[in-house]
Amino acid sequence: MIKIERSVVMNMENAMRGARNPMNSWHRSDSFYDEKGTYHLGSNDLDLAKRLSRAGTDHRKYLRMIFISVDVTAPLYWWKEYDTYKVGTVANSTSTMHKIHSKPFALSDFSTDHMTPDSLKVMEGFVEYLEQVRLRYLESKDKRDWYDLIQLLPSSYNQMRTLTFSYETAANIFRSRKDHKLEEWRQMCDWIRTLPYAKQIITLEEE
Repeated sequence: MIKIERSVVMNMENAMRGARNPMNSWHRSDSFYDEKGTYHLGSNDLDLAKRLSRAGTDHRKYLRMIFISVDVTAPLYWWKEYDTYKVGTVANSTSTMHKIHSKPFALSDFSTDHMTPDSLKVMEGFVEYLEQVRLRYLESKDKRDWYDLIQLLPSSYNQMRTLTFSYETAANIFRSRKDHKLEEWRQMCDWIRTLPYAKQIITLEEE
């Protein structure tokens, strides 16, 4: 399971101005803001952006200047793979260490969408046990109960993080993960396709 919410794309105007710096071609820029404050690439700027993106990482430095901020909720097993993307990324996560005991455990706190019926029954019993331990810890404040929660917590537990990364990182994710066996990665790549001008300058899938 993965949930992607509240995404915002920032700094495209400045990135495109920077893309024109090497040739001093600012006079050819034709991008604009509409009445709602949305930035649109004009035909000249979009043509330049596409050519630079297809020319490779040495030429498409402007992609590193376009930033995405987004809230992602996903299981710990997915976050372990996401954490390989360290360059140009920032993340603030909900705290497992400090808040694991602050709300009741429920099956919906875990990614179980691909579990077989037998495994789902086991998981239901396991979640009930975690809740028993949580209640015991709230009453006793015994550090051993807290450690039980931390060390028993399965990798299917869902965690929300607020992420910031660049269009260049999005391009790297898409190239590496679009055919990944984990459905969460394929769903994230589908979301990347929905970003402004993604098919022209990130995924390079434009017809």
